[in-house]
Amino acid sequence: MLVKIYTMTHKKFDVPNDPMYVPLQVGAEGKEPLGYVRDNTGENISALNCYYSELTGVYWIWKNDTESDIVGVCHYRRYLLNEKGVMFRKEEIEKLLSEYDCLTSRLLTLDFSYHYGFSDNHNVRDLDVTGEVIREKYPEDYPLFEKLVHENHTYFGNICVMKKPLFDAYCAWLFDIFAEVRKRINIDSYDSYHKRVFGFVSEFLLYVWVTKHKLRAYECMVGMIGEKAETKEMKQRLADYFAEKDIVGAKQYFMEMYTKRPDVLMEASDITGDLRICMQIIATAERELATTGGSILDRSCTFEDYMHLFKTLNGIVRRYCVGRQTTKDKEMLAKLHLSEEAVYVSVLAFCKEKEKTAEILNQINMDI
Repeated sequence: MLVKIYTMTHKKFDVPNDPMYVPLQVGAEGKEPLGYVRDNTGENISALNCYYSELTGVYWIWKNDTESDIVGVCHYRRYLLNEKGVMFRKEEIEKLLSEYDCLTSRLLTLDFSYHYGFSDNHNVRDLDVTGEVIREKYPEDYPLFEKLVHENHTYFGNICVMKKPLFDAYCAWLFDIFAEVRKRINIDSYDSYHKRVFGFVSEFLLYVWVTKHKLRAYECMVGMIGEKAETKEMKQRLADYFAEKDIVGAKQYFMEMYTKRPDVLMEASDITGDLRICMQIIATAERELATTGGSILDRSCTFEDYMHLFKTLNGIVRRYCVGRQTTKDKEMLAKLHLSEEAVYVSVLAFCKEKEKTAEILNQINMDI
């Protein structure tokens, strides 16, 4: 069987040493060639990449790959992994698709409904209009869409592998819906992040489509390879603010970036969790300045030292929150020399039973 897993990219990257993984330059229209297959050849929507993101590559595969028996989509930083945590090989893909209908990312369980989460980060009307179009064009699919959109599950990243006829059927459904949605919403006023509305909504629609057709989905781990350039830049800027003890500047910069890119705190972007730690440091320093006039940044640690310090604290706090703290944890708390404000912020972040927050805080502060 001919199996191709297309690796979506907009930049040069270390291509996997396996001919099954085919780099595909998305949004290639008007851009310098990277030396890979480009999504602006044949029948394509490459010029719409600012709205469709990696879906311009998905469209290209649908319309132009007429030879492959099995096709898949991954990203230059994200790959489906087998149970050993290793990228799939051709033989594994063939075997799995003899037993399952498709390979996908593991189903995400959100802390809120998909509709609520979308409204928090995007214009929820775009999602509602998508539902309206489904109701009109695919009325048999609408009840399930309406049910799932108010539940708390979704797939992630538009990452999947299927036999080509099934992939084509999915694309025909998806792009038919989006062609109509695009006529009904006004996204030209959005910033570059929010314009990628179809890339965002399609992650959820894959879940709807798989569920609707009762497909046997083999859900896989997604391996993250390296940080985004935007994440690295953000961490460096925050490190500079911390070195200058500029909490006001750090918070202002963080909020500006988060407004522009609400995905910066997602695991796919913040793969080390450092940006969440930065947010925690800012909150801690603000509380300390208000109570004592000084802050954790007076220690003049390196950025890496701050990350290690707060990750150690968070590990201890997590164990306290579930009643599994150890004598070593108590000893480590004393050595960290952290303020009650630092402990408070950490407990607030990791204690799932909010009614126990005060009790856990008292217990930790007694052990410091």
